[in-house]
Formats: sequence, structure tokens, C-alpha cells
Amino acid sequence: MATIQTSPREKLPSVQLPPGDSVVLVVFGATGDLTRRKLVPALFDLACIGCTHKRFDVIGTARSERTTEEFRRDLREAVASSKDARDYSESRWQDFENRLEYMTGDPGDVDFYPKLAARLEEKRLAGASPNHLFYLSTPASLAPAIIAGLGAAGLSNNPHGWARIVIEKPFGHDLNSARELNRIVGEYFDEKSVYRIDHYLGKETVQNILVFRFGNSMFEPVWNRNYIDYVEITAAETLGVENRAGFYEETGALRDMVANHLLQLVALTAMEPPVAFEADAVREEKVKVFRSMRPMSVEEVAKRTVRGQYGPGEVDGTLMRGYREEPGVKPGSTIETFAAVEFYIDNWRWAGVPFYVRSGKRLARNVTEIVLHFKRTPHTLFSRAPQKPPIEPNSIIMRIQPNEGIAINFGAKRPGAQMQATTVQMDFSYREAFGLRTPVAYETLLLDAMRGDATLFTRGDEVEAEWRIITPIEDAWRELPPPRFPNYAAGSDGPDAAQELIADDGRGWRPIQQNGIPM
Repeated sequence: MATIQTSPREKLPSVQLPPGDSVVLVVFGATGDLTRRKLVPALFDLACIGCTHKRFDVIGTARSERTTEEFRRDLREAVASSKDARDYSESRWQDFENRLEYMTGDPGDVDFYPKLAARLEEKRLAGASPNHLFYLSTPASLAPAIIAGLGAAGLSNNPHGWARIVIEKPFGHDLNSARELNRIVGEYFDEKSVYRIDHYLGKETVQNILVFRFGNSMFEPVWNRNYIDYVEITAAETLGVENRAGFYEETGALRDMVANHLLQLVALTAMEPPVAFEADAVREEKVKVFRSMRPMSVEEVAKRTVRGQYGPGEVDGTLMRGYREEPGVKPGSTIETFAAVEFYIDNWRWAGVPFYVRSGKRLARNVTEIVLHFKRTPHTLFSRAPQKPPIEPNSIIMRIQPNEGIAINFGAKRPGAQMQATTVQMDFSYREAFGLRTPVAYETLLLDAMRGDATLFTRGDEVEAEWRIITPIEDAWRELPPPRFPNYAAGSDGPDAAQELIADDGRGWRPIQQNGIPM
């Protein structure tokens, strides 16, 4: 047996999680990148810490011809080298791989689904779980055929247990396609059995937004237009399109990140307190936020959005090529790899407060964070004493990744005889405070799907409400002349136009080079 070089892992105790129900998990696209990098390492972790039921099995299916033994061997290598997996050992893997089997099948072939149904029934009669969880780890274009195939074979209505389906983003590519996908899903599955997965919602720090806001009486009273000047949300990454050029040429940064991840962060930051931390209560408040965001006209899109595309540059001292030089990208492509948008939420709490969001590839750092900038005090008591540097308005920085935590910037007096104030930072770090290894997002979300808890998943009307905001921007961009691409260098903070978008009354983005670390 070949020796596998495993990646280093944090030697920290793990967060305790509740056990999942018994289930047979069917993964479509089981030979793909997502399954290897995220799904199976997460399932392996859950099994190692006792969160999977003793009747937990996985059937992987894809077009590729291979045996179950080959499937297991391929996944063993993926898990052993995964940075997300817990302490890997051969004995743990041997226990886990006995749960895995493989079926070759074309998801577009209607004749495959009766075979899958027969195999699931064979397993049930042999003592496997009667519950079925179908995971679509496939290109979005295959989702309708898979859903219809499962429905036609009777797999969406399970007489012996429950049947649930997990659908990966994107949930359509515009409002009309999202409505059509919801129609197809609703034809075969009840909404309560549909789990539209957005892995950002599985992150501990994203979930903590609600606790930070609604569990602390010192913050909620000032979380509104009376005190907050503007909100900025950043999701930056140093990676380029890698081997996803085909996907990215059809999608772009706005659809890939803003239409789901960043709008979800906007909703969690802006929503009203739900009556309970339960699926429908939380999701109803998020939908209200989206309904309060008016779709933009073409003229508004021209003023309140920025598109960017990276050119050659340096990232961490390494020279990187531009987007148009990436394999699989059209030489004159006008697809955006950076998007910035100014949103407004027209409700009582947030009227007049701009929410600036930006996301891009090949930027200076990997960082995702939310920053609430408070208004300046109406009068400075220290104007007679020169401030070097000047005291900044208060801000709250919620770091989603890396260095997960929360920081608060506020004013304090400098030591000395003069009455001189300066900006200081109070910083909370998850790792230092709890000394625990938090579960990766897919662990949390897979376990919730097995337990039937949809709180951290996206509801059908929520998806449509997001596309009502995004589709007019996409339509306007097709009508407006594109910028001269490339318009930002790899390793930078993005295009200059993004800085101009926010530059009003002293506002500005936090420099990406500083983001994600205490300042």
C-alpha cells in the first residue's frame, strides 16, 4: 500500500455536535472536485467523532466507469491529504470506507433511476437505513434532470422513511431560471425536504452574527440608521479561476459570490430579530430584508456598481497572469472577476444607510469580513489638541475568515499630560477564547441535513428574492458598455473605480492588505 503524505492539523479539541439520523446518502457527481475536497472529508470527520448513525451509508454515482474499490482508493487519498479532515489514520479510514459504494450512472439517463431505486431497496432489506438524502454535487445544469429522474422513480416520496434533497448553488442564473428550478423541485419534493446549500451559512462566525447582535443589549440599540453611517462587506481571495474557467465564463463574480454569499451576509447583518432560532422564523426575516432592497434601474446600476477583471501582477511575491491569459478563457473576455455594489435597504431600521459589498479574485489577501462604521460624534471635545493621527469613528469588524473573531475600534486617551485621543482596538479571537477546533462549514450543514434542521439553508422564495435584486444588474451590464479590461492588477485591492464608489463624506474600504488581522 502506498504511503500517503498527510497535511498538518490543529491539535485542538473539537466542538461537540449532536448525532445525525440514520441515512443512506446518495451523492451525484461523486468523482468531482467538491466531493473529494469537501463532502467526503466532512463525512469522515463526522464519522470519527461519532455524529453519524451506525446505519449510515454512502452511494456515490457519476458517469465514470469505476469499481467501488477504485472509488474508495481515490477518496482515501483525498481525505488523507485534506486540510479539513481531523487526525487521519488507516484504522479510522478502514472503518469509514466500508460505508462507501459506487454506482456508474448518467444523471441524464432516465433508465438509471430505477436501478438506483432498486439498489436502495436492496440495502433497506439488508438492514440499511430507510431514509434517503440525495446530494447534487453536479453542475447546476444537471439539477432539473436529476430531480425529475428521482421523482419519476418514486424516490422523492419514500414510503419507508424520509427523502430529502440537497442542491448546491447556483440556484439558477437569473430570476426566471430560479423560478423554473423551484417549480421543478416543487413538483416532486415538499419545500421542507429541500436543502439549498450555501456553505457560508455553515461557518461558525456567520452564525455568531445573530448571537452578537441579539444576545448583547449593548449592541442591538445602536444597530440602526441613527448610529451607523455605512456597512461594508468584503469577500476577497488570492486565487484566480484555477481550473474553473468554463464555469466562470458563464457566471462571473456577481452571480458567483454577490448573488448568494454576500447577500446572505447582508441579510444576517440587517435582519430583524426572529421569534426563534428556527428555520422558517430566521428565513422569513431574511426574505423581508431582500424585499426591502429595490431593484436598480440602468442609470442606478451605472452609478452604484463596479466591474473589474484582473490583469497580470504579483500575489505573495509570485507573478500571476491576467484573467484573459488563463487556460479556457476567451482572449477578449468581458466577464468580471471583481464586483462591487452599493445597496440600500428601504425599511425603518436602515433607511439611508448604504451597504457596500465587494468580492474579487486575485486580490491582495484571502479575507471575508463585515464592518459596521458608526457615525462621528456630533462635536469633538478634543479639537484644540491636534490629533496625530486623527481619531477615527467607531467600528465593529466581524471577521468571517481567516482569524475568525470580532474587533471593536474606539477612542481612548493617549498616556501623557495632553488631552489627546487615539483609536485603539479590542479584539476577540475564536481560537484564543475557546481553544476549540470549530467544525468546517460542510460538517455543520451535512449534519443539519441529516437531522432535518433547515435553519442554515436557503428557502425557495428567498432565492427568488435574491435574484430580483441581481438580475436587473446583470441586464444593465449587458446594456452598458463594459469597462476597459483588465482594470486591476493581481495582488491589488481591486479597480480604482471601487474606491471611488465608496469615497463619500470620508468613507472608504478597509484596505484588503490589513483585513483579517487585528490592526
